[in-house]
Order: sequence, then structure tokens, then C-alpha cells
Amino acid sequence: MGMESLFGIVDGFFVAKLGQDSVATVGFTESILALVFGVAIGLSMSTTAMVARRIGEKDPAGAAIAAVQSIALGIVFSILIGITGWLTAPHLLRLMGASPVIIANGSRYTGLMLGSSGVIFLLFLINAIFRGAGDPALAMRALWLANLVNIVLDPCLINGWGPFPHLGVFGAAVATTTGRGIGVVYQCWMLGTHKSRVSIQLPQIRLNVEIMFRLLSVSITGIIQFLIATASWMALVRIVSLFGSAAVAGYTIAIRIFIFFLLPSWGLSNAAATLVGQNLGAGKPERSEQAVYTTGLFNMGYLGLISLVFFALADPLVGIFTNAPEFHALAVRCLRILAIGNICYAWGMVMEQAFNGAGDTRTPTFINLGCYWMFQIPLAYTLAVTWNWGPTGVFTAVPAAETALAITALIIFRQGAWKLKKI
Repeated sequence: MGMESLFGIVDGFFVAKLGQDSVATVGFTESILALVFGVAIGLSMSTTAMVARRIGEKDPAGAAIAAVQSIALGIVFSILIGITGWLTAPHLLRLMGASPVIIANGSRYTGLMLGSSGVIFLLFLINAIFRGAGDPALAMRALWLANLVNIVLDPCLINGWGPFPHLGVFGAAVATTTGRGIGVVYQCWMLGTHKSRVSIQLPQIRLNVEIMFRLLSVSITGIIQFLIATASWMALVRIVSLFGSAAVAGYTIAIRIFIFFLLPSWGLSNAAATLVGQNLGAGKPERSEQAVYTTGLFNMGYLGLISLVFFALADPLVGIFTNAPEFHALAVRCLRILAIGNICYAWGMVMEQAFNGAGDTRTPTFINLGCYWMFQIPLAYTLAVTWNWGPTGVFTAVPAAETALAITALIIFRQGAWKLKKI
């Protein structure tokens, strides 16, 4: 998961040298792309749950069949989203509040990032298969390779080094898409050559309508769950855009840094999902529960340490990307405010992934709906616009919502209904 976040960090580092409009282009695009990630993560979450359950039942062939159905669903979703995103990129930027200059110069970037949804889906889904099988090292290696390609190509294509064309911010999209595509090729090779605990062979590459619909039924609520969460970030960017491109640029830099440190925490949460699924499959719900609490403690320790880092080193961390006075101070303020909610965020994400690992995607969906859309967004708008706090009001709403989410999820988790879920 740290490797997944590295895409954004590398892109942000090189694009920041191009100015605030380029950074804002990336910020607007990332907020739209969050919807794509929401669908991909929702589908991959149910994939992890089903593969983990089959592995726990000592049924690797069943895990492989489930993996094939997941990949097929991912391809269908990515075609629909990719074509739509490619054709409507300028309109989406305009809807997000981008200036005419950003729309004119950034539409190609947005179009390619959305149009390449296929590699995003496959990268997430196949890594979900690896994690569900208890083989996250393969997922990490695929992302090592993808990031290495991105790191090499990013400055070459953005700045036109050597024989490479000078593409500006569009070069970042080309580099990222190429890196992810090569990572997917590696994943497919590992699945087909007995290198992973889930091995897909030719006889298993066929559609199984029953399993596909079972997977889809779990995925639908999972997709809605993550769309609710990721779309809320999109709404926050839209509120921030009311205060200009500099505000969006500062928010984008802070979020890039925040997510870089946050995604390893998602890796720990994914471990909770795998352990819950495998132990429920083995008929050991008590061990599932203990695994969740243990994971939560580790996650709390990690993100608690990161909070201290943000409070102490926010200024130099932002300085790695930019020293532009128009948005440097705002990014530092955003990072420190977000750090306030880290402890609660640690427990909230573990609890939600525990529900998902059990195949109970409905519960975290309703939790997200209440905490993000019924609480966070109204609070952000009230603080930022009605009370004239500006972007600071948006930043403040984030830790407030994460605290509410963690408390709610923990209360429901302790009731134990997730232990009875069948998948």
C-alpha cells in the first residue's frame, strides 16, 4: 500500500515544479479519480473476502474461479468508466470548479487518467486476490515494478529529457499509466505460472454466472460503500475550490503527503480483512475478533507516531514539494489539522475492513453514509462558508468525521453480528 501511494507522491513532486495550475489540475483529477478508486476498491474488497474464505476452506481451485469472475467484472466496469471519462474530461473539470486555463491545459491529463481505468482496476483486483490468499508480497512486488517505471518516466516525459517529448503535466499521466500497465502484466504472469497461492489455469478461465452474481451482490454494497467515502473527498475539493486555485493546490499537496503515510495503514487494515475471512472460513470466529483488535492496536501505534511527525515536520515535508508562498502555509496547516484524527482513523479503517473481510459490506456502507455525507460535508460547508473559516473549515471537518466513524464502527463491531455472515 505504501507503493500504491508512491504514484501520487512522485507525480506531485515533479508536477509541483510546473506551478499551481498544474498542481490544481492533478488535484481536481485525483478527486474525480477517487470515484474510480471507489469502484475498484469496493470490488477488490469483496474479492479479498471471497478468496480468503475459499483459502480458509482449503479450496484453492474455488479461489481461482472466484478470482477469474472478479477480473471479468473489473474489465466490464473499467471499459464503461474509461470511455465515459475520456469523452467527458473537460466537462468534469468544469463541474469541479476548474478555471478555463486549467480546463484548456489539463483536459488531456484528466482524460488519460480516467481513460486508463482498466489498469487501475486490474492492479487493485489482482492485488486483492494475492492479499486474500495471504500472499501480499506479490502485490508489493508488482507495485515496486510499476513505481520504478513511473519514477524513471515521470521527469523524462514532464520535462522532455533526452529523446523524450516535453509533455508537461500530461507526461505524468503517460508515465503513471505505463507503470501501472507493466505492473499488471507482471501480476498476470504470476497468476498463470504457479508463483502465487492462487494459480489460474486455462480450464478455469470461464464465466461462472452463479459465482459472478454472488461476488457482484457483495461488491455492489462494497462499491457504494467506497463511493460514498471517496465522493465525499470529491465534495471537499469542490468546497475548497471556492477559495481559488492556490487553495486547491495547497490542499492537493497536503493530501498527497497524508495519503502516502496513510496507505501503509490501509495495508494493516487489509490484513485484518484477510485474517477475518480466513478464520471465519476455518470456523474460528473468536480468533477473527482477536486478530482485529491486535491489528487495531498496531495501526493506532503507527498512525499515532505519524501524527507526531506531521505536527513536528509538516513545514519541511511540504517544502519537499513546493516553497510557493501562495499555498505552502495552507498545505502545512492542512497536514497538521488532519493529523488530529489519526488515532480514530486507525481504528475506524480496521473496523470497517473487518466487516468487509467477513462479507458484511452493508454495515460500513451505512456508517460511511452517516459520518461522511450527513455529518462531514455539511460541517465542512458550514465552517468554511457560513462561518467564514475558509479552507481551514474543510480541513477541520475531516478529523471530526473520522472520530465519529471510529466510535460508531467499534460499537457495532462489538455486537458481533458479522460473525454469522455467509459468503
